[in-house]
Amino acid sequence: MKKQECGSEGVLASAPSKGRMKSWSIMSSSITSMKALMAILVLLSPLAGQAVRNKEIPVTAVKGESWISHLHKRFSDTSMGKTYHSGPVAPMPGEKSSSGQEKLSLDFAARTMAVHGADVYRLNCRGCHEESGHGTPPEINSVIDPVRATSPEVIMARMKKAGMSMTRANATLLAKQSNTALLDRFHKGGQDMPPFPQLSEPEIRALLAYLRQLAGVPGAEKEQVAINESPAHIGEQIVRSTCHICHNAVGPNPTPEQILDGSIPPLSTLTTRTSLPEFVRKVTAGNPISMGVTAMPFRGRMPVFDYLSEDEVANAYLYLTLYPPQE
Repeated sequence: MKKQECGSEGVLASAPSKGRMKSWSIMSSSITSMKALMAILVLLSPLAGQAVRNKEIPVTAVKGESWISHLHKRFSDTSMGKTYHSGPVAPMPGEKSSSGQEKLSLDFAARTMAVHGADVYRLNCRGCHEESGHGTPPEINSVIDPVRATSPEVIMARMKKAGMSMTRANATLLAKQSNTALLDRFHKGGQDMPPFPQLSEPEIRALLAYLRQLAGVPGAEKEQVAINESPAHIGEQIVRSTCHICHNAVGPNPTPEQILDGSIPPLSTLTTRTSLPEFVRKVTAGNPISMGVTAMPFRGRMPVFDYLSEDEVANAYLYLTLYPPQE
């Protein structure tokens, strides 16, 4: 089946029903009034009881050009940040756009969330490496084999299958070297992979534990832990690892005609360009947008990130509100 290409987005073309819009507008308007309160909550949330000790890295604003711009890649020529899940077809003139039932929690902006390694992977890695971890070679390599190389048991089993012997000590040494290289990649990134400065050491350890489980490393299921995190930090992970792959941090807001020609709106104009409910619906389920000289509604090319919950996407909106993107 041919993969659907995704792309840039602009002004949203449809609106929810009056009943839903009333409740949504209350939530959306409350974001501004909550800024001062949330600034305090964001600072205090790391002090709350943790499932594991997690000295959360301070939340900071996203900066600079998108990752694909950094790599000098065209959006149409990369698989980065693409789920290949499309939103609904734009309605015909006179038709109403269908929208699903919103499930956003009223306290999403103040509730600490417990995350596991699977969540850290989902928020930071899945946009490029997909659910399986295999990526889209040759551009995006699989993470499975590098993770398997961190297990002495897996190394010894492979050597035995190849008709070669290896001592436990040597296998452990090789596994330790592979683990160091993998952790270094998480911290510093690679030639085509961005670094993850937003992740703390407990988060990286939780991520590695999940990757080991995903890769079928024996005993990895016993390594899983939970970490309590603030809403703003959840939002930061989504923005830095998913949105910023394709969207520059700052820049002019493109017109519908420019969007049709391939321009990608910057993150800095998002909270003024779209409301909270529009943003949540666009990211999780898709929503028609206005493109072209006459600003007609189109399905658009932005993929749907249906593996993110509505609360998590709302946290991304909150993060961009509390920490405006910078140059």
